[in-house]
Amino acid sequence: MKIAMLGQKGIPATYGGIERHVEELATRLVERGHEVTVYCRPYYTKMRGEYRGVKLAHVPSVRTKHLDTATHCGFAIPHILARDYDIVHFHALGPSLFASLPRFRGMKAVATVHGLDWQREKWGTVATWILRRCEYTAVHYPNRTIAVSKALREYFQRSRDVTVTYIPNGTVLPHVRDAQKIREMGIEPGSYILFVGRLVPEKGAHYLLDAYKKLDTDAELIIAGGTSFSSEYVDSLHAMGGDKVRFTGYVYGDLLDELYSNARIFVLPSDIEGLPIALLEAMSFGNCCLTSDIAENLEVIGDCGMTFRQSDPDDLAGKLGKLLAEPDRCLAMGDRARRHVLETYDWDGVTLHTEAIYYTLLRGF
Repeated sequence: MKIAMLGQKGIPATYGGIERHVEELATRLVERGHEVTVYCRPYYTKMRGEYRGVKLAHVPSVRTKHLDTATHCGFAIPHILARDYDIVHFHALGPSLFASLPRFRGMKAVATVHGLDWQREKWGTVATWILRRCEYTAVHYPNRTIAVSKALREYFQRSRDVTVTYIPNGTVLPHVRDAQKIREMGIEPGSYILFVGRLVPEKGAHYLLDAYKKLDTDAELIIAGGTSFSSEYVDSLHAMGGDKVRFTGYVYGDLLDELYSNARIFVLPSDIEGLPIALLEAMSFGNCCLTSDIAENLEVIGDCGMTFRQSDPDDLAGKLGKLLAEPDRCLAMGDRARRHVLETYDWDGVTLHTEAIYYTLLRGF
């Protein structure tokens, strides 16, 4: 099959859960003999030509908070319509606005919903209204709609009375690494609390910083992530941080693997998620994980970690203090988390399920 993917910033993934999802899916589809083109924004993907067999199509965007995704998709659609793709796979709610157009050229359209983007605090009233309307386009414009979590599937069943297909994110057998790069940065293995994610309000890093200030601990707090049209929020986080808080900016590759491999506790205090890839990755490394009790986090962590009340820094501080005081319990939870996530969330299975949907559409079922 000839497959196009649109909506992501690009690959290889340096930050962003959607970008990680697309990279893992696209490269595996190529390994299975398909021709895959990923549409990339030039500021994100510097590489040209191909990446691990995936064709990279660079299409510009107007790089502002409100126009980045919309203009990228708008510029990409004529390029897509001029080609002979079998499948055009849209990622996220907003890009689904364009999902009916390839169908007029005889192509099949698929949309994957990675989260309810209209809930994110960065959007103003108009943008929120538009994104909420995109729930309709996501389930009615493409030939098939995929949700990455059971919570999202149930949401669409309840709010839109439609059935969407559940295909989760995945993870891979991790590259557990000794502390080399992080030692050079002055970070001691096993001595820090780790947060990984975009620094936007819905990820909840401010709750973690507030809770951390309430603790009497020698453990350092590592905040690994960067801005996503959220510079004022990032500045506020830096103002909250003290001497024992280290902001690394975005990290990926070997350095990210080292941070996961040597963390004492991983914390995900988010208010909004789709199916959190950072949590899947942390669990795969055997981290002791502490998350907010939103449905999407509970779906992943099950009984393999600890949760706290959403948006409650006091409860977060209490639970974090307990885990810091019980290292043996942390080790046991991390081991259980690793076994659970590697057995349950598998990118190869995600790819086979997605491929089966493509074939079903092309055969007219």
